[in-house]
Amino acid sequence: MFLVMKKILILLFVFTVSTSAYSQIPFRKNHDFGLALSGGSSELNVSLSWKQVHGITENKKFKLGYGLRYNGYLSKDKYYVTAPAELTSGEKGPQVLFIENLNENIDTFSVQRAQHNSINTVIYLEYDFNDKWGLGFNIDAFGIAFGDDVDGKMISSDRPTTANKYEVAKPTSYNLLLISDNDIGMLNSELYGTYNFNDQLSINAGLTFLFTEYTTYNKIDYNFNNDRFRYKSLMGMVSINYKPFNK
Repeated sequence: MFLVMKKILILLFVFTVSTSAYSQIPFRKNHDFGLALSGGSSELNVSLSWKQVHGITENKKFKLGYGLRYNGYLSKDKYYVTAPAELTSGEKGPQVLFIENLNENIDTFSVQRAQHNSINTVIYLEYDFNDKWGLGFNIDAFGIAFGDDVDGKMISSDRPTTANKYEVAKPTSYNLLLISDNDIGMLNSELYGTYNFNDQLSINAGLTFLFTEYTTYNKIDYNFNNDRFRYKSLMGMVSINYKPFNK
């Protein structure tokens, strides 16, 4: 994880230096680089981000933006459960938000130590109350994920004679936002309040809601040949954001 974060930092630095000759261009002056830390019970996520936001109302208070984000997640003693919506809800589509889980279809993949990384595109929505205070929300849209293989214990919800079987899994390799349990892979979202110290420096504080997901190398026959298992994290978050070209 450290080597990956080091590479991301180097890329961000090279990008900043390579574009510094064009800082008079308004588009460039809106570059915002962020470092976020999110934590919960036996889990930690580190995010490095770049974003551009643009006012879309006449007073420029409401903003829409886009960006890129690296997420690095570590945890221990987590229970990943059956992921696909057609199993958890019996259906696909946005209506799964309003359907109760089918517990008889949900099995568990128990992992002692989990490690996930992702690089995703991000959608941003922000609102400025005034020059100092604001409110924002962002969510990963699509990207890739990677990380170490893990050995985990399969625990069946309704077939105890086949429980406690160990399987090997890897992080699901691609990420896609599709609404609730339709989602695939590792996706991060944040809800936060913002305080601006000045035109260059700000801090955010709020909540992170993070999906991480493993794909087992073998399909689990007693879980309808499923191979995807998800963990949902709700963590406190704090971040610092810097706009280097705002002078």
